[in-house]
Amino acid sequence: MNAEIQEKAEFWMSDAFDENTKAEVKDLIENNPRELEDAFYKDLEFGTGGLRGIMGAGTNRVNSYTIAMATQGLANYIKKVSGNKNPGVAIAHDCRNNSHIFARKSAEVLAANDIKAYLFSELRSTPELSHAVRHLHCTAGIMITASHNPKEYNGYKVYWEDGGQIVPPNDSGIISEVRKIKTPKEINSNPKKELIAVIGEDVDNAYRKLTIKECRKPEIIKANSDMPIVFTPIHGTGISLVPILEQLGFENVSVVEEQKKPDGNFPTVHSPNPEEAAALDLALKLGKEKDAEIVMGTDPDGDRIGIAVKNEQGDLILLNGNQTAAMLTHYILSTLKADKKLPENGFVCKTIVTSELLDRISEKFNLPCYSTLTGFKYIAEKIRERDGKEKFICGGEESYGFLVGDSVRDKDANVTGALLCEIATWARSIGSSFYNELLNVYAEYGLYREALVSLVKKGKDGAKQINQIMQGYRDNTPAEISGSEVMEMRDYQKGEITDMRSGVKRKTGLPKSNVVQFYLADGSKVTARPSGTEPKIKFYFSLHAELNATADYERVSKQLDNRIDELKAAFVSS
Repeated sequence: MNAEIQEKAEFWMSDAFDENTKAEVKDLIENNPRELEDAFYKDLEFGTGGLRGIMGAGTNRVNSYTIAMATQGLANYIKKVSGNKNPGVAIAHDCRNNSHIFARKSAEVLAANDIKAYLFSELRSTPELSHAVRHLHCTAGIMITASHNPKEYNGYKVYWEDGGQIVPPNDSGIISEVRKIKTPKEINSNPKKELIAVIGEDVDNAYRKLTIKECRKPEIIKANSDMPIVFTPIHGTGISLVPILEQLGFENVSVVEEQKKPDGNFPTVHSPNPEEAAALDLALKLGKEKDAEIVMGTDPDGDRIGIAVKNEQGDLILLNGNQTAAMLTHYILSTLKADKKLPENGFVCKTIVTSELLDRISEKFNLPCYSTLTGFKYIAEKIRERDGKEKFICGGEESYGFLVGDSVRDKDANVTGALLCEIATWARSIGSSFYNELLNVYAEYGLYREALVSLVKKGKDGAKQINQIMQGYRDNTPAEISGSEVMEMRDYQKGEITDMRSGVKRKTGLPKSNVVQFYLADGSKVTARPSGTEPKIKFYFSLHAELNATADYERVSKQLDNRIDELKAAFVSS
């Protein structure tokens, strides 16, 4: 056994830790040396989004000790920079195993550091936590969740006073303070009970009111209140969407019974990720039985949403995050314009791996569409930067996240789900369908096609392989991919865009990030990016073609799908 790992493991068997933790470490030492290495070969990294990892004992695991150490670092930073003499932090948790324990532990550490903790008594969604930070005028917020990761994971996301996840300079400042905390002995552990306040229904009601306000056509909903809707929270916090739909007037909402109850073991799915088709299998089955116009599923912390709608043959088909974002953007901008409420200083926002269809839609309405790095925190940052100058209307990312309005500063499956149902009722009211209206969008702006491939590379060796792959693209940029010349290479780590023919370089204009993009002569775009939350490297493929009419959809769609398959094979194996 590596000497450093052995030293760490032995320390975790000392009296600084509880009996269950010591017993777990002992079992790893005696029976599972490989797992022991992974649990202790490094400290769980507190990154720009906080913590996320597998639950268990060890320095590279999510547990009460790593959570408490992170919170102590956060507390130190808040006290260091806050001009507020009485800073407060809102805390929420999702349905995952141990989430309520980690939330309570976070509150106790804050209270031991003279910081008021506003703690939700029960599970709540990530967007409601973002709203609560603003509503309660807090300095920061903590969300205990691992989002859509498998059941073995948990995490700790940090928000700042604007309700968005931490970005520079606060992220690096917090990370620096967290890294200073080396052992549990450095944690203040005598909480002042009077500094822990349970968040009441007033916050729930305020959030729900804002969500309902973003819906645009109550009269159409009322006239189509019988439209069949099927929904699944996939055992998570999304169950709170159902009362919102009912309050809006939807009277025919069916919830997947097997997935209705919050359960951190996610017993009916391999992964509670609505990006994966299998996660919506039960919802699709019920949708067929109920003849649903729309089927929806949210992830455990209620910020991502996946949907299925009827095609022209009446079969339910899944849409991807780009298609959903495009439909929402087009509908929102169209209704605002029709109602003469489209702000002249409005803007739309998306990430660099999200469909450029959003750019074309925004252009038609004479609005800018800003591109940010991957991660909704950068969209929130753009909202904050433009506050008082421009009005954020909506924005999204390909990974099934979308936001309407600026009251919340993270992707919000609740307001998104309500608006998606409204779009379905609107389409129904004009004798069309959600699917047909999507085809109309393609006919107007062009058919955009995207695909994502993820390669899983676990553990220490996996992390090394991912680094080698990314470095290989930088050191040996391919001249062509699948028969098409590489015209431009964007390296966001260096902040450079290189014209491959002339060698001329220019700046990306975005912060540094471990991402590379290749723009090909045939109009295709390929992006490589290591995941910030899972042991994966992700490859994004994007291309488009013009449509003469909706009747051309199937033919052109097949052509683009074939081309994407070629790019997948060539790029992933390159």
